[in-house]
Amino acid sequence: MEYSFYDFLKLLGSLALFLYGMKIMSEGLQKFAGDRLRSILTAMTTNRVTGVLTGMLITALIQSSSATTVMVVSFVNAGLLTLSQSIGVIMGANIGTTVTAWIISALGFKVDISAMSLPLLAVGIPLLFSQKSSRKSVGEFIFGFAFLFMGLNLLKTNAPDLSANPDMLAFVQNYTDMGYFSVLLFVLIGTILTMIVQASAATMAITLIMCANGWISFELGAALVLGENIGTTITANLAALTANTQARRAAMAHLMFNVFGVIWVLFLFEPFLSMVDWIISDFMNINEAGGVAVSFKLSAFHTCFNVCNVLILIWFVKPIEKTVCKLLPQKEQEEEYRLQFITGGMLSTAELSILQARKEINLFAERIRRMFRMVTDLLHTDDETAFNKLFSRIEKYENISDNMEVEIANYLNQVSEGRLSSESKLQIRGMLREVTEIESIGDSCYNLARTINRKRRGSEDFTQGQYEHIHEMFHLTDEALKQMIALVEDVHHSEDVNKSFNIETEINNYRNRLKNQNVIDVNDKKYDYQMGVHYMDLITECEKLGDYVVNVVEAHCDVKEKKA
Repeated sequence: MEYSFYDFLKLLGSLALFLYGMKIMSEGLQKFAGDRLRSILTAMTTNRVTGVLTGMLITALIQSSSATTVMVVSFVNAGLLTLSQSIGVIMGANIGTTVTAWIISALGFKVDISAMSLPLLAVGIPLLFSQKSSRKSVGEFIFGFAFLFMGLNLLKTNAPDLSANPDMLAFVQNYTDMGYFSVLLFVLIGTILTMIVQASAATMAITLIMCANGWISFELGAALVLGENIGTTITANLAALTANTQARRAAMAHLMFNVFGVIWVLFLFEPFLSMVDWIISDFMNINEAGGVAVSFKLSAFHTCFNVCNVLILIWFVKPIEKTVCKLLPQKEQEEEYRLQFITGGMLSTAELSILQARKEINLFAERIRRMFRMVTDLLHTDDETAFNKLFSRIEKYENISDNMEVEIANYLNQVSEGRLSSESKLQIRGMLREVTEIESIGDSCYNLARTINRKRRGSEDFTQGQYEHIHEMFHLTDEALKQMIALVEDVHHSEDVNKSFNIETEINNYRNRLKNQNVIDVNDKKYDYQMGVHYMDLITECEKLGDYVVNVVEAHCDVKEKKA
């Protein structure tokens, strides 16, 4: 009992290494290759067909569909691939993995990529201790990659070794003559086996041995292969456990894709097998000698199944995407920094492109106000866990705002390279200024959160009077943001610009009043000097934020005037 429990712990440890590798590989990728890799991947997955070809090529090269799908999941997690792009690549990986079965049939070997893990670590270690942040990120990525494959290899090693003892599976012979029920049972066995062994190639090898030994017929071998296609999706779903909603959706799409394929093939099981039989016996003219034909038949069945499934489902990428989004709704705090209105290329006309960018800027402004609201909540969060969670969420929003600024600005610069009227050029200039100032508001929100965090680490708290003043200042700032959004989104020019300038004047006057009062209160020992510093940091930052708001309003008004 003790030994088997130790074995179980080893299996869990292998899984832990695999998940850890996935996590740091994804983080390293995010830090280093963000923009460059995004453009490469976007080019490789411009449409469904190129996505499928990319998946096929990578899987055929690295000989593991699990590794490809795990990488795809980590790319989605890092925001490098969209969900629909990832579905195409995963479809391709399913075809690529069938190459393995042909290699086993023809040559009986499999490339062991995990043998590269230790040399990879040797390459990665100097990079990991490098002073340069980009090299450090590459080091992290290499480490993650190596751990990922070590974990995958250890998972296979510590899984019950069935391929060495196929006799353990000899009992299945008792269940081979139950007609269609046997087929369903073997699909289930194939699924469970692959989940345990964590490698469809290993289960494929077992299936080939069992068929070659004559324990099970070609039909039941094919049923096992169908089960393996479902079981192999467990690896990506395990990898997605530590990932965000988009990555979990990509793993779920993989599962749905394979399950759907298995269901329709089960309905057409006999005709499908007859077709494969014809391909091997008549078309390729491979004879029955020495059980070779059955292994080729299984390989052909595996390939035909995946190719046909891709040919059917490649037209349904959008419905698959919608279904997984419904099944796994986005958690609100897990906001991703994908642009919603601006996609890869330019639109047909520059005017339309500017319109898309305008929508994106509106969304950006709303996000920043949501970030300010979080800062207000942070001030009143007492629970340690809730505070840390909210603070890290604000940090994430700060990163999102940095990335949004860069992406929208790059897009506008691309648009400005086209043929534009002088009004449009001025409009783009104004929009670029808006984007910069909105990002500065995000920085201010983060500075407010950091001040609240510093204050929290001390033993003192603000007095009732200080809290009241901070609330009033926060309220004025929120009003300024609300008015800014109303102006930015104002299509009918019905909003009064002066309202924004009045709020700004109010904020400035209030800051000056509190500044003078603070000096008096510290002298009167109403609170200590350090609390006065934190207090004034919050008040001054709000005033700065108000200035950025007015800058956005001015930039927007300039654009409107130029258009008029």
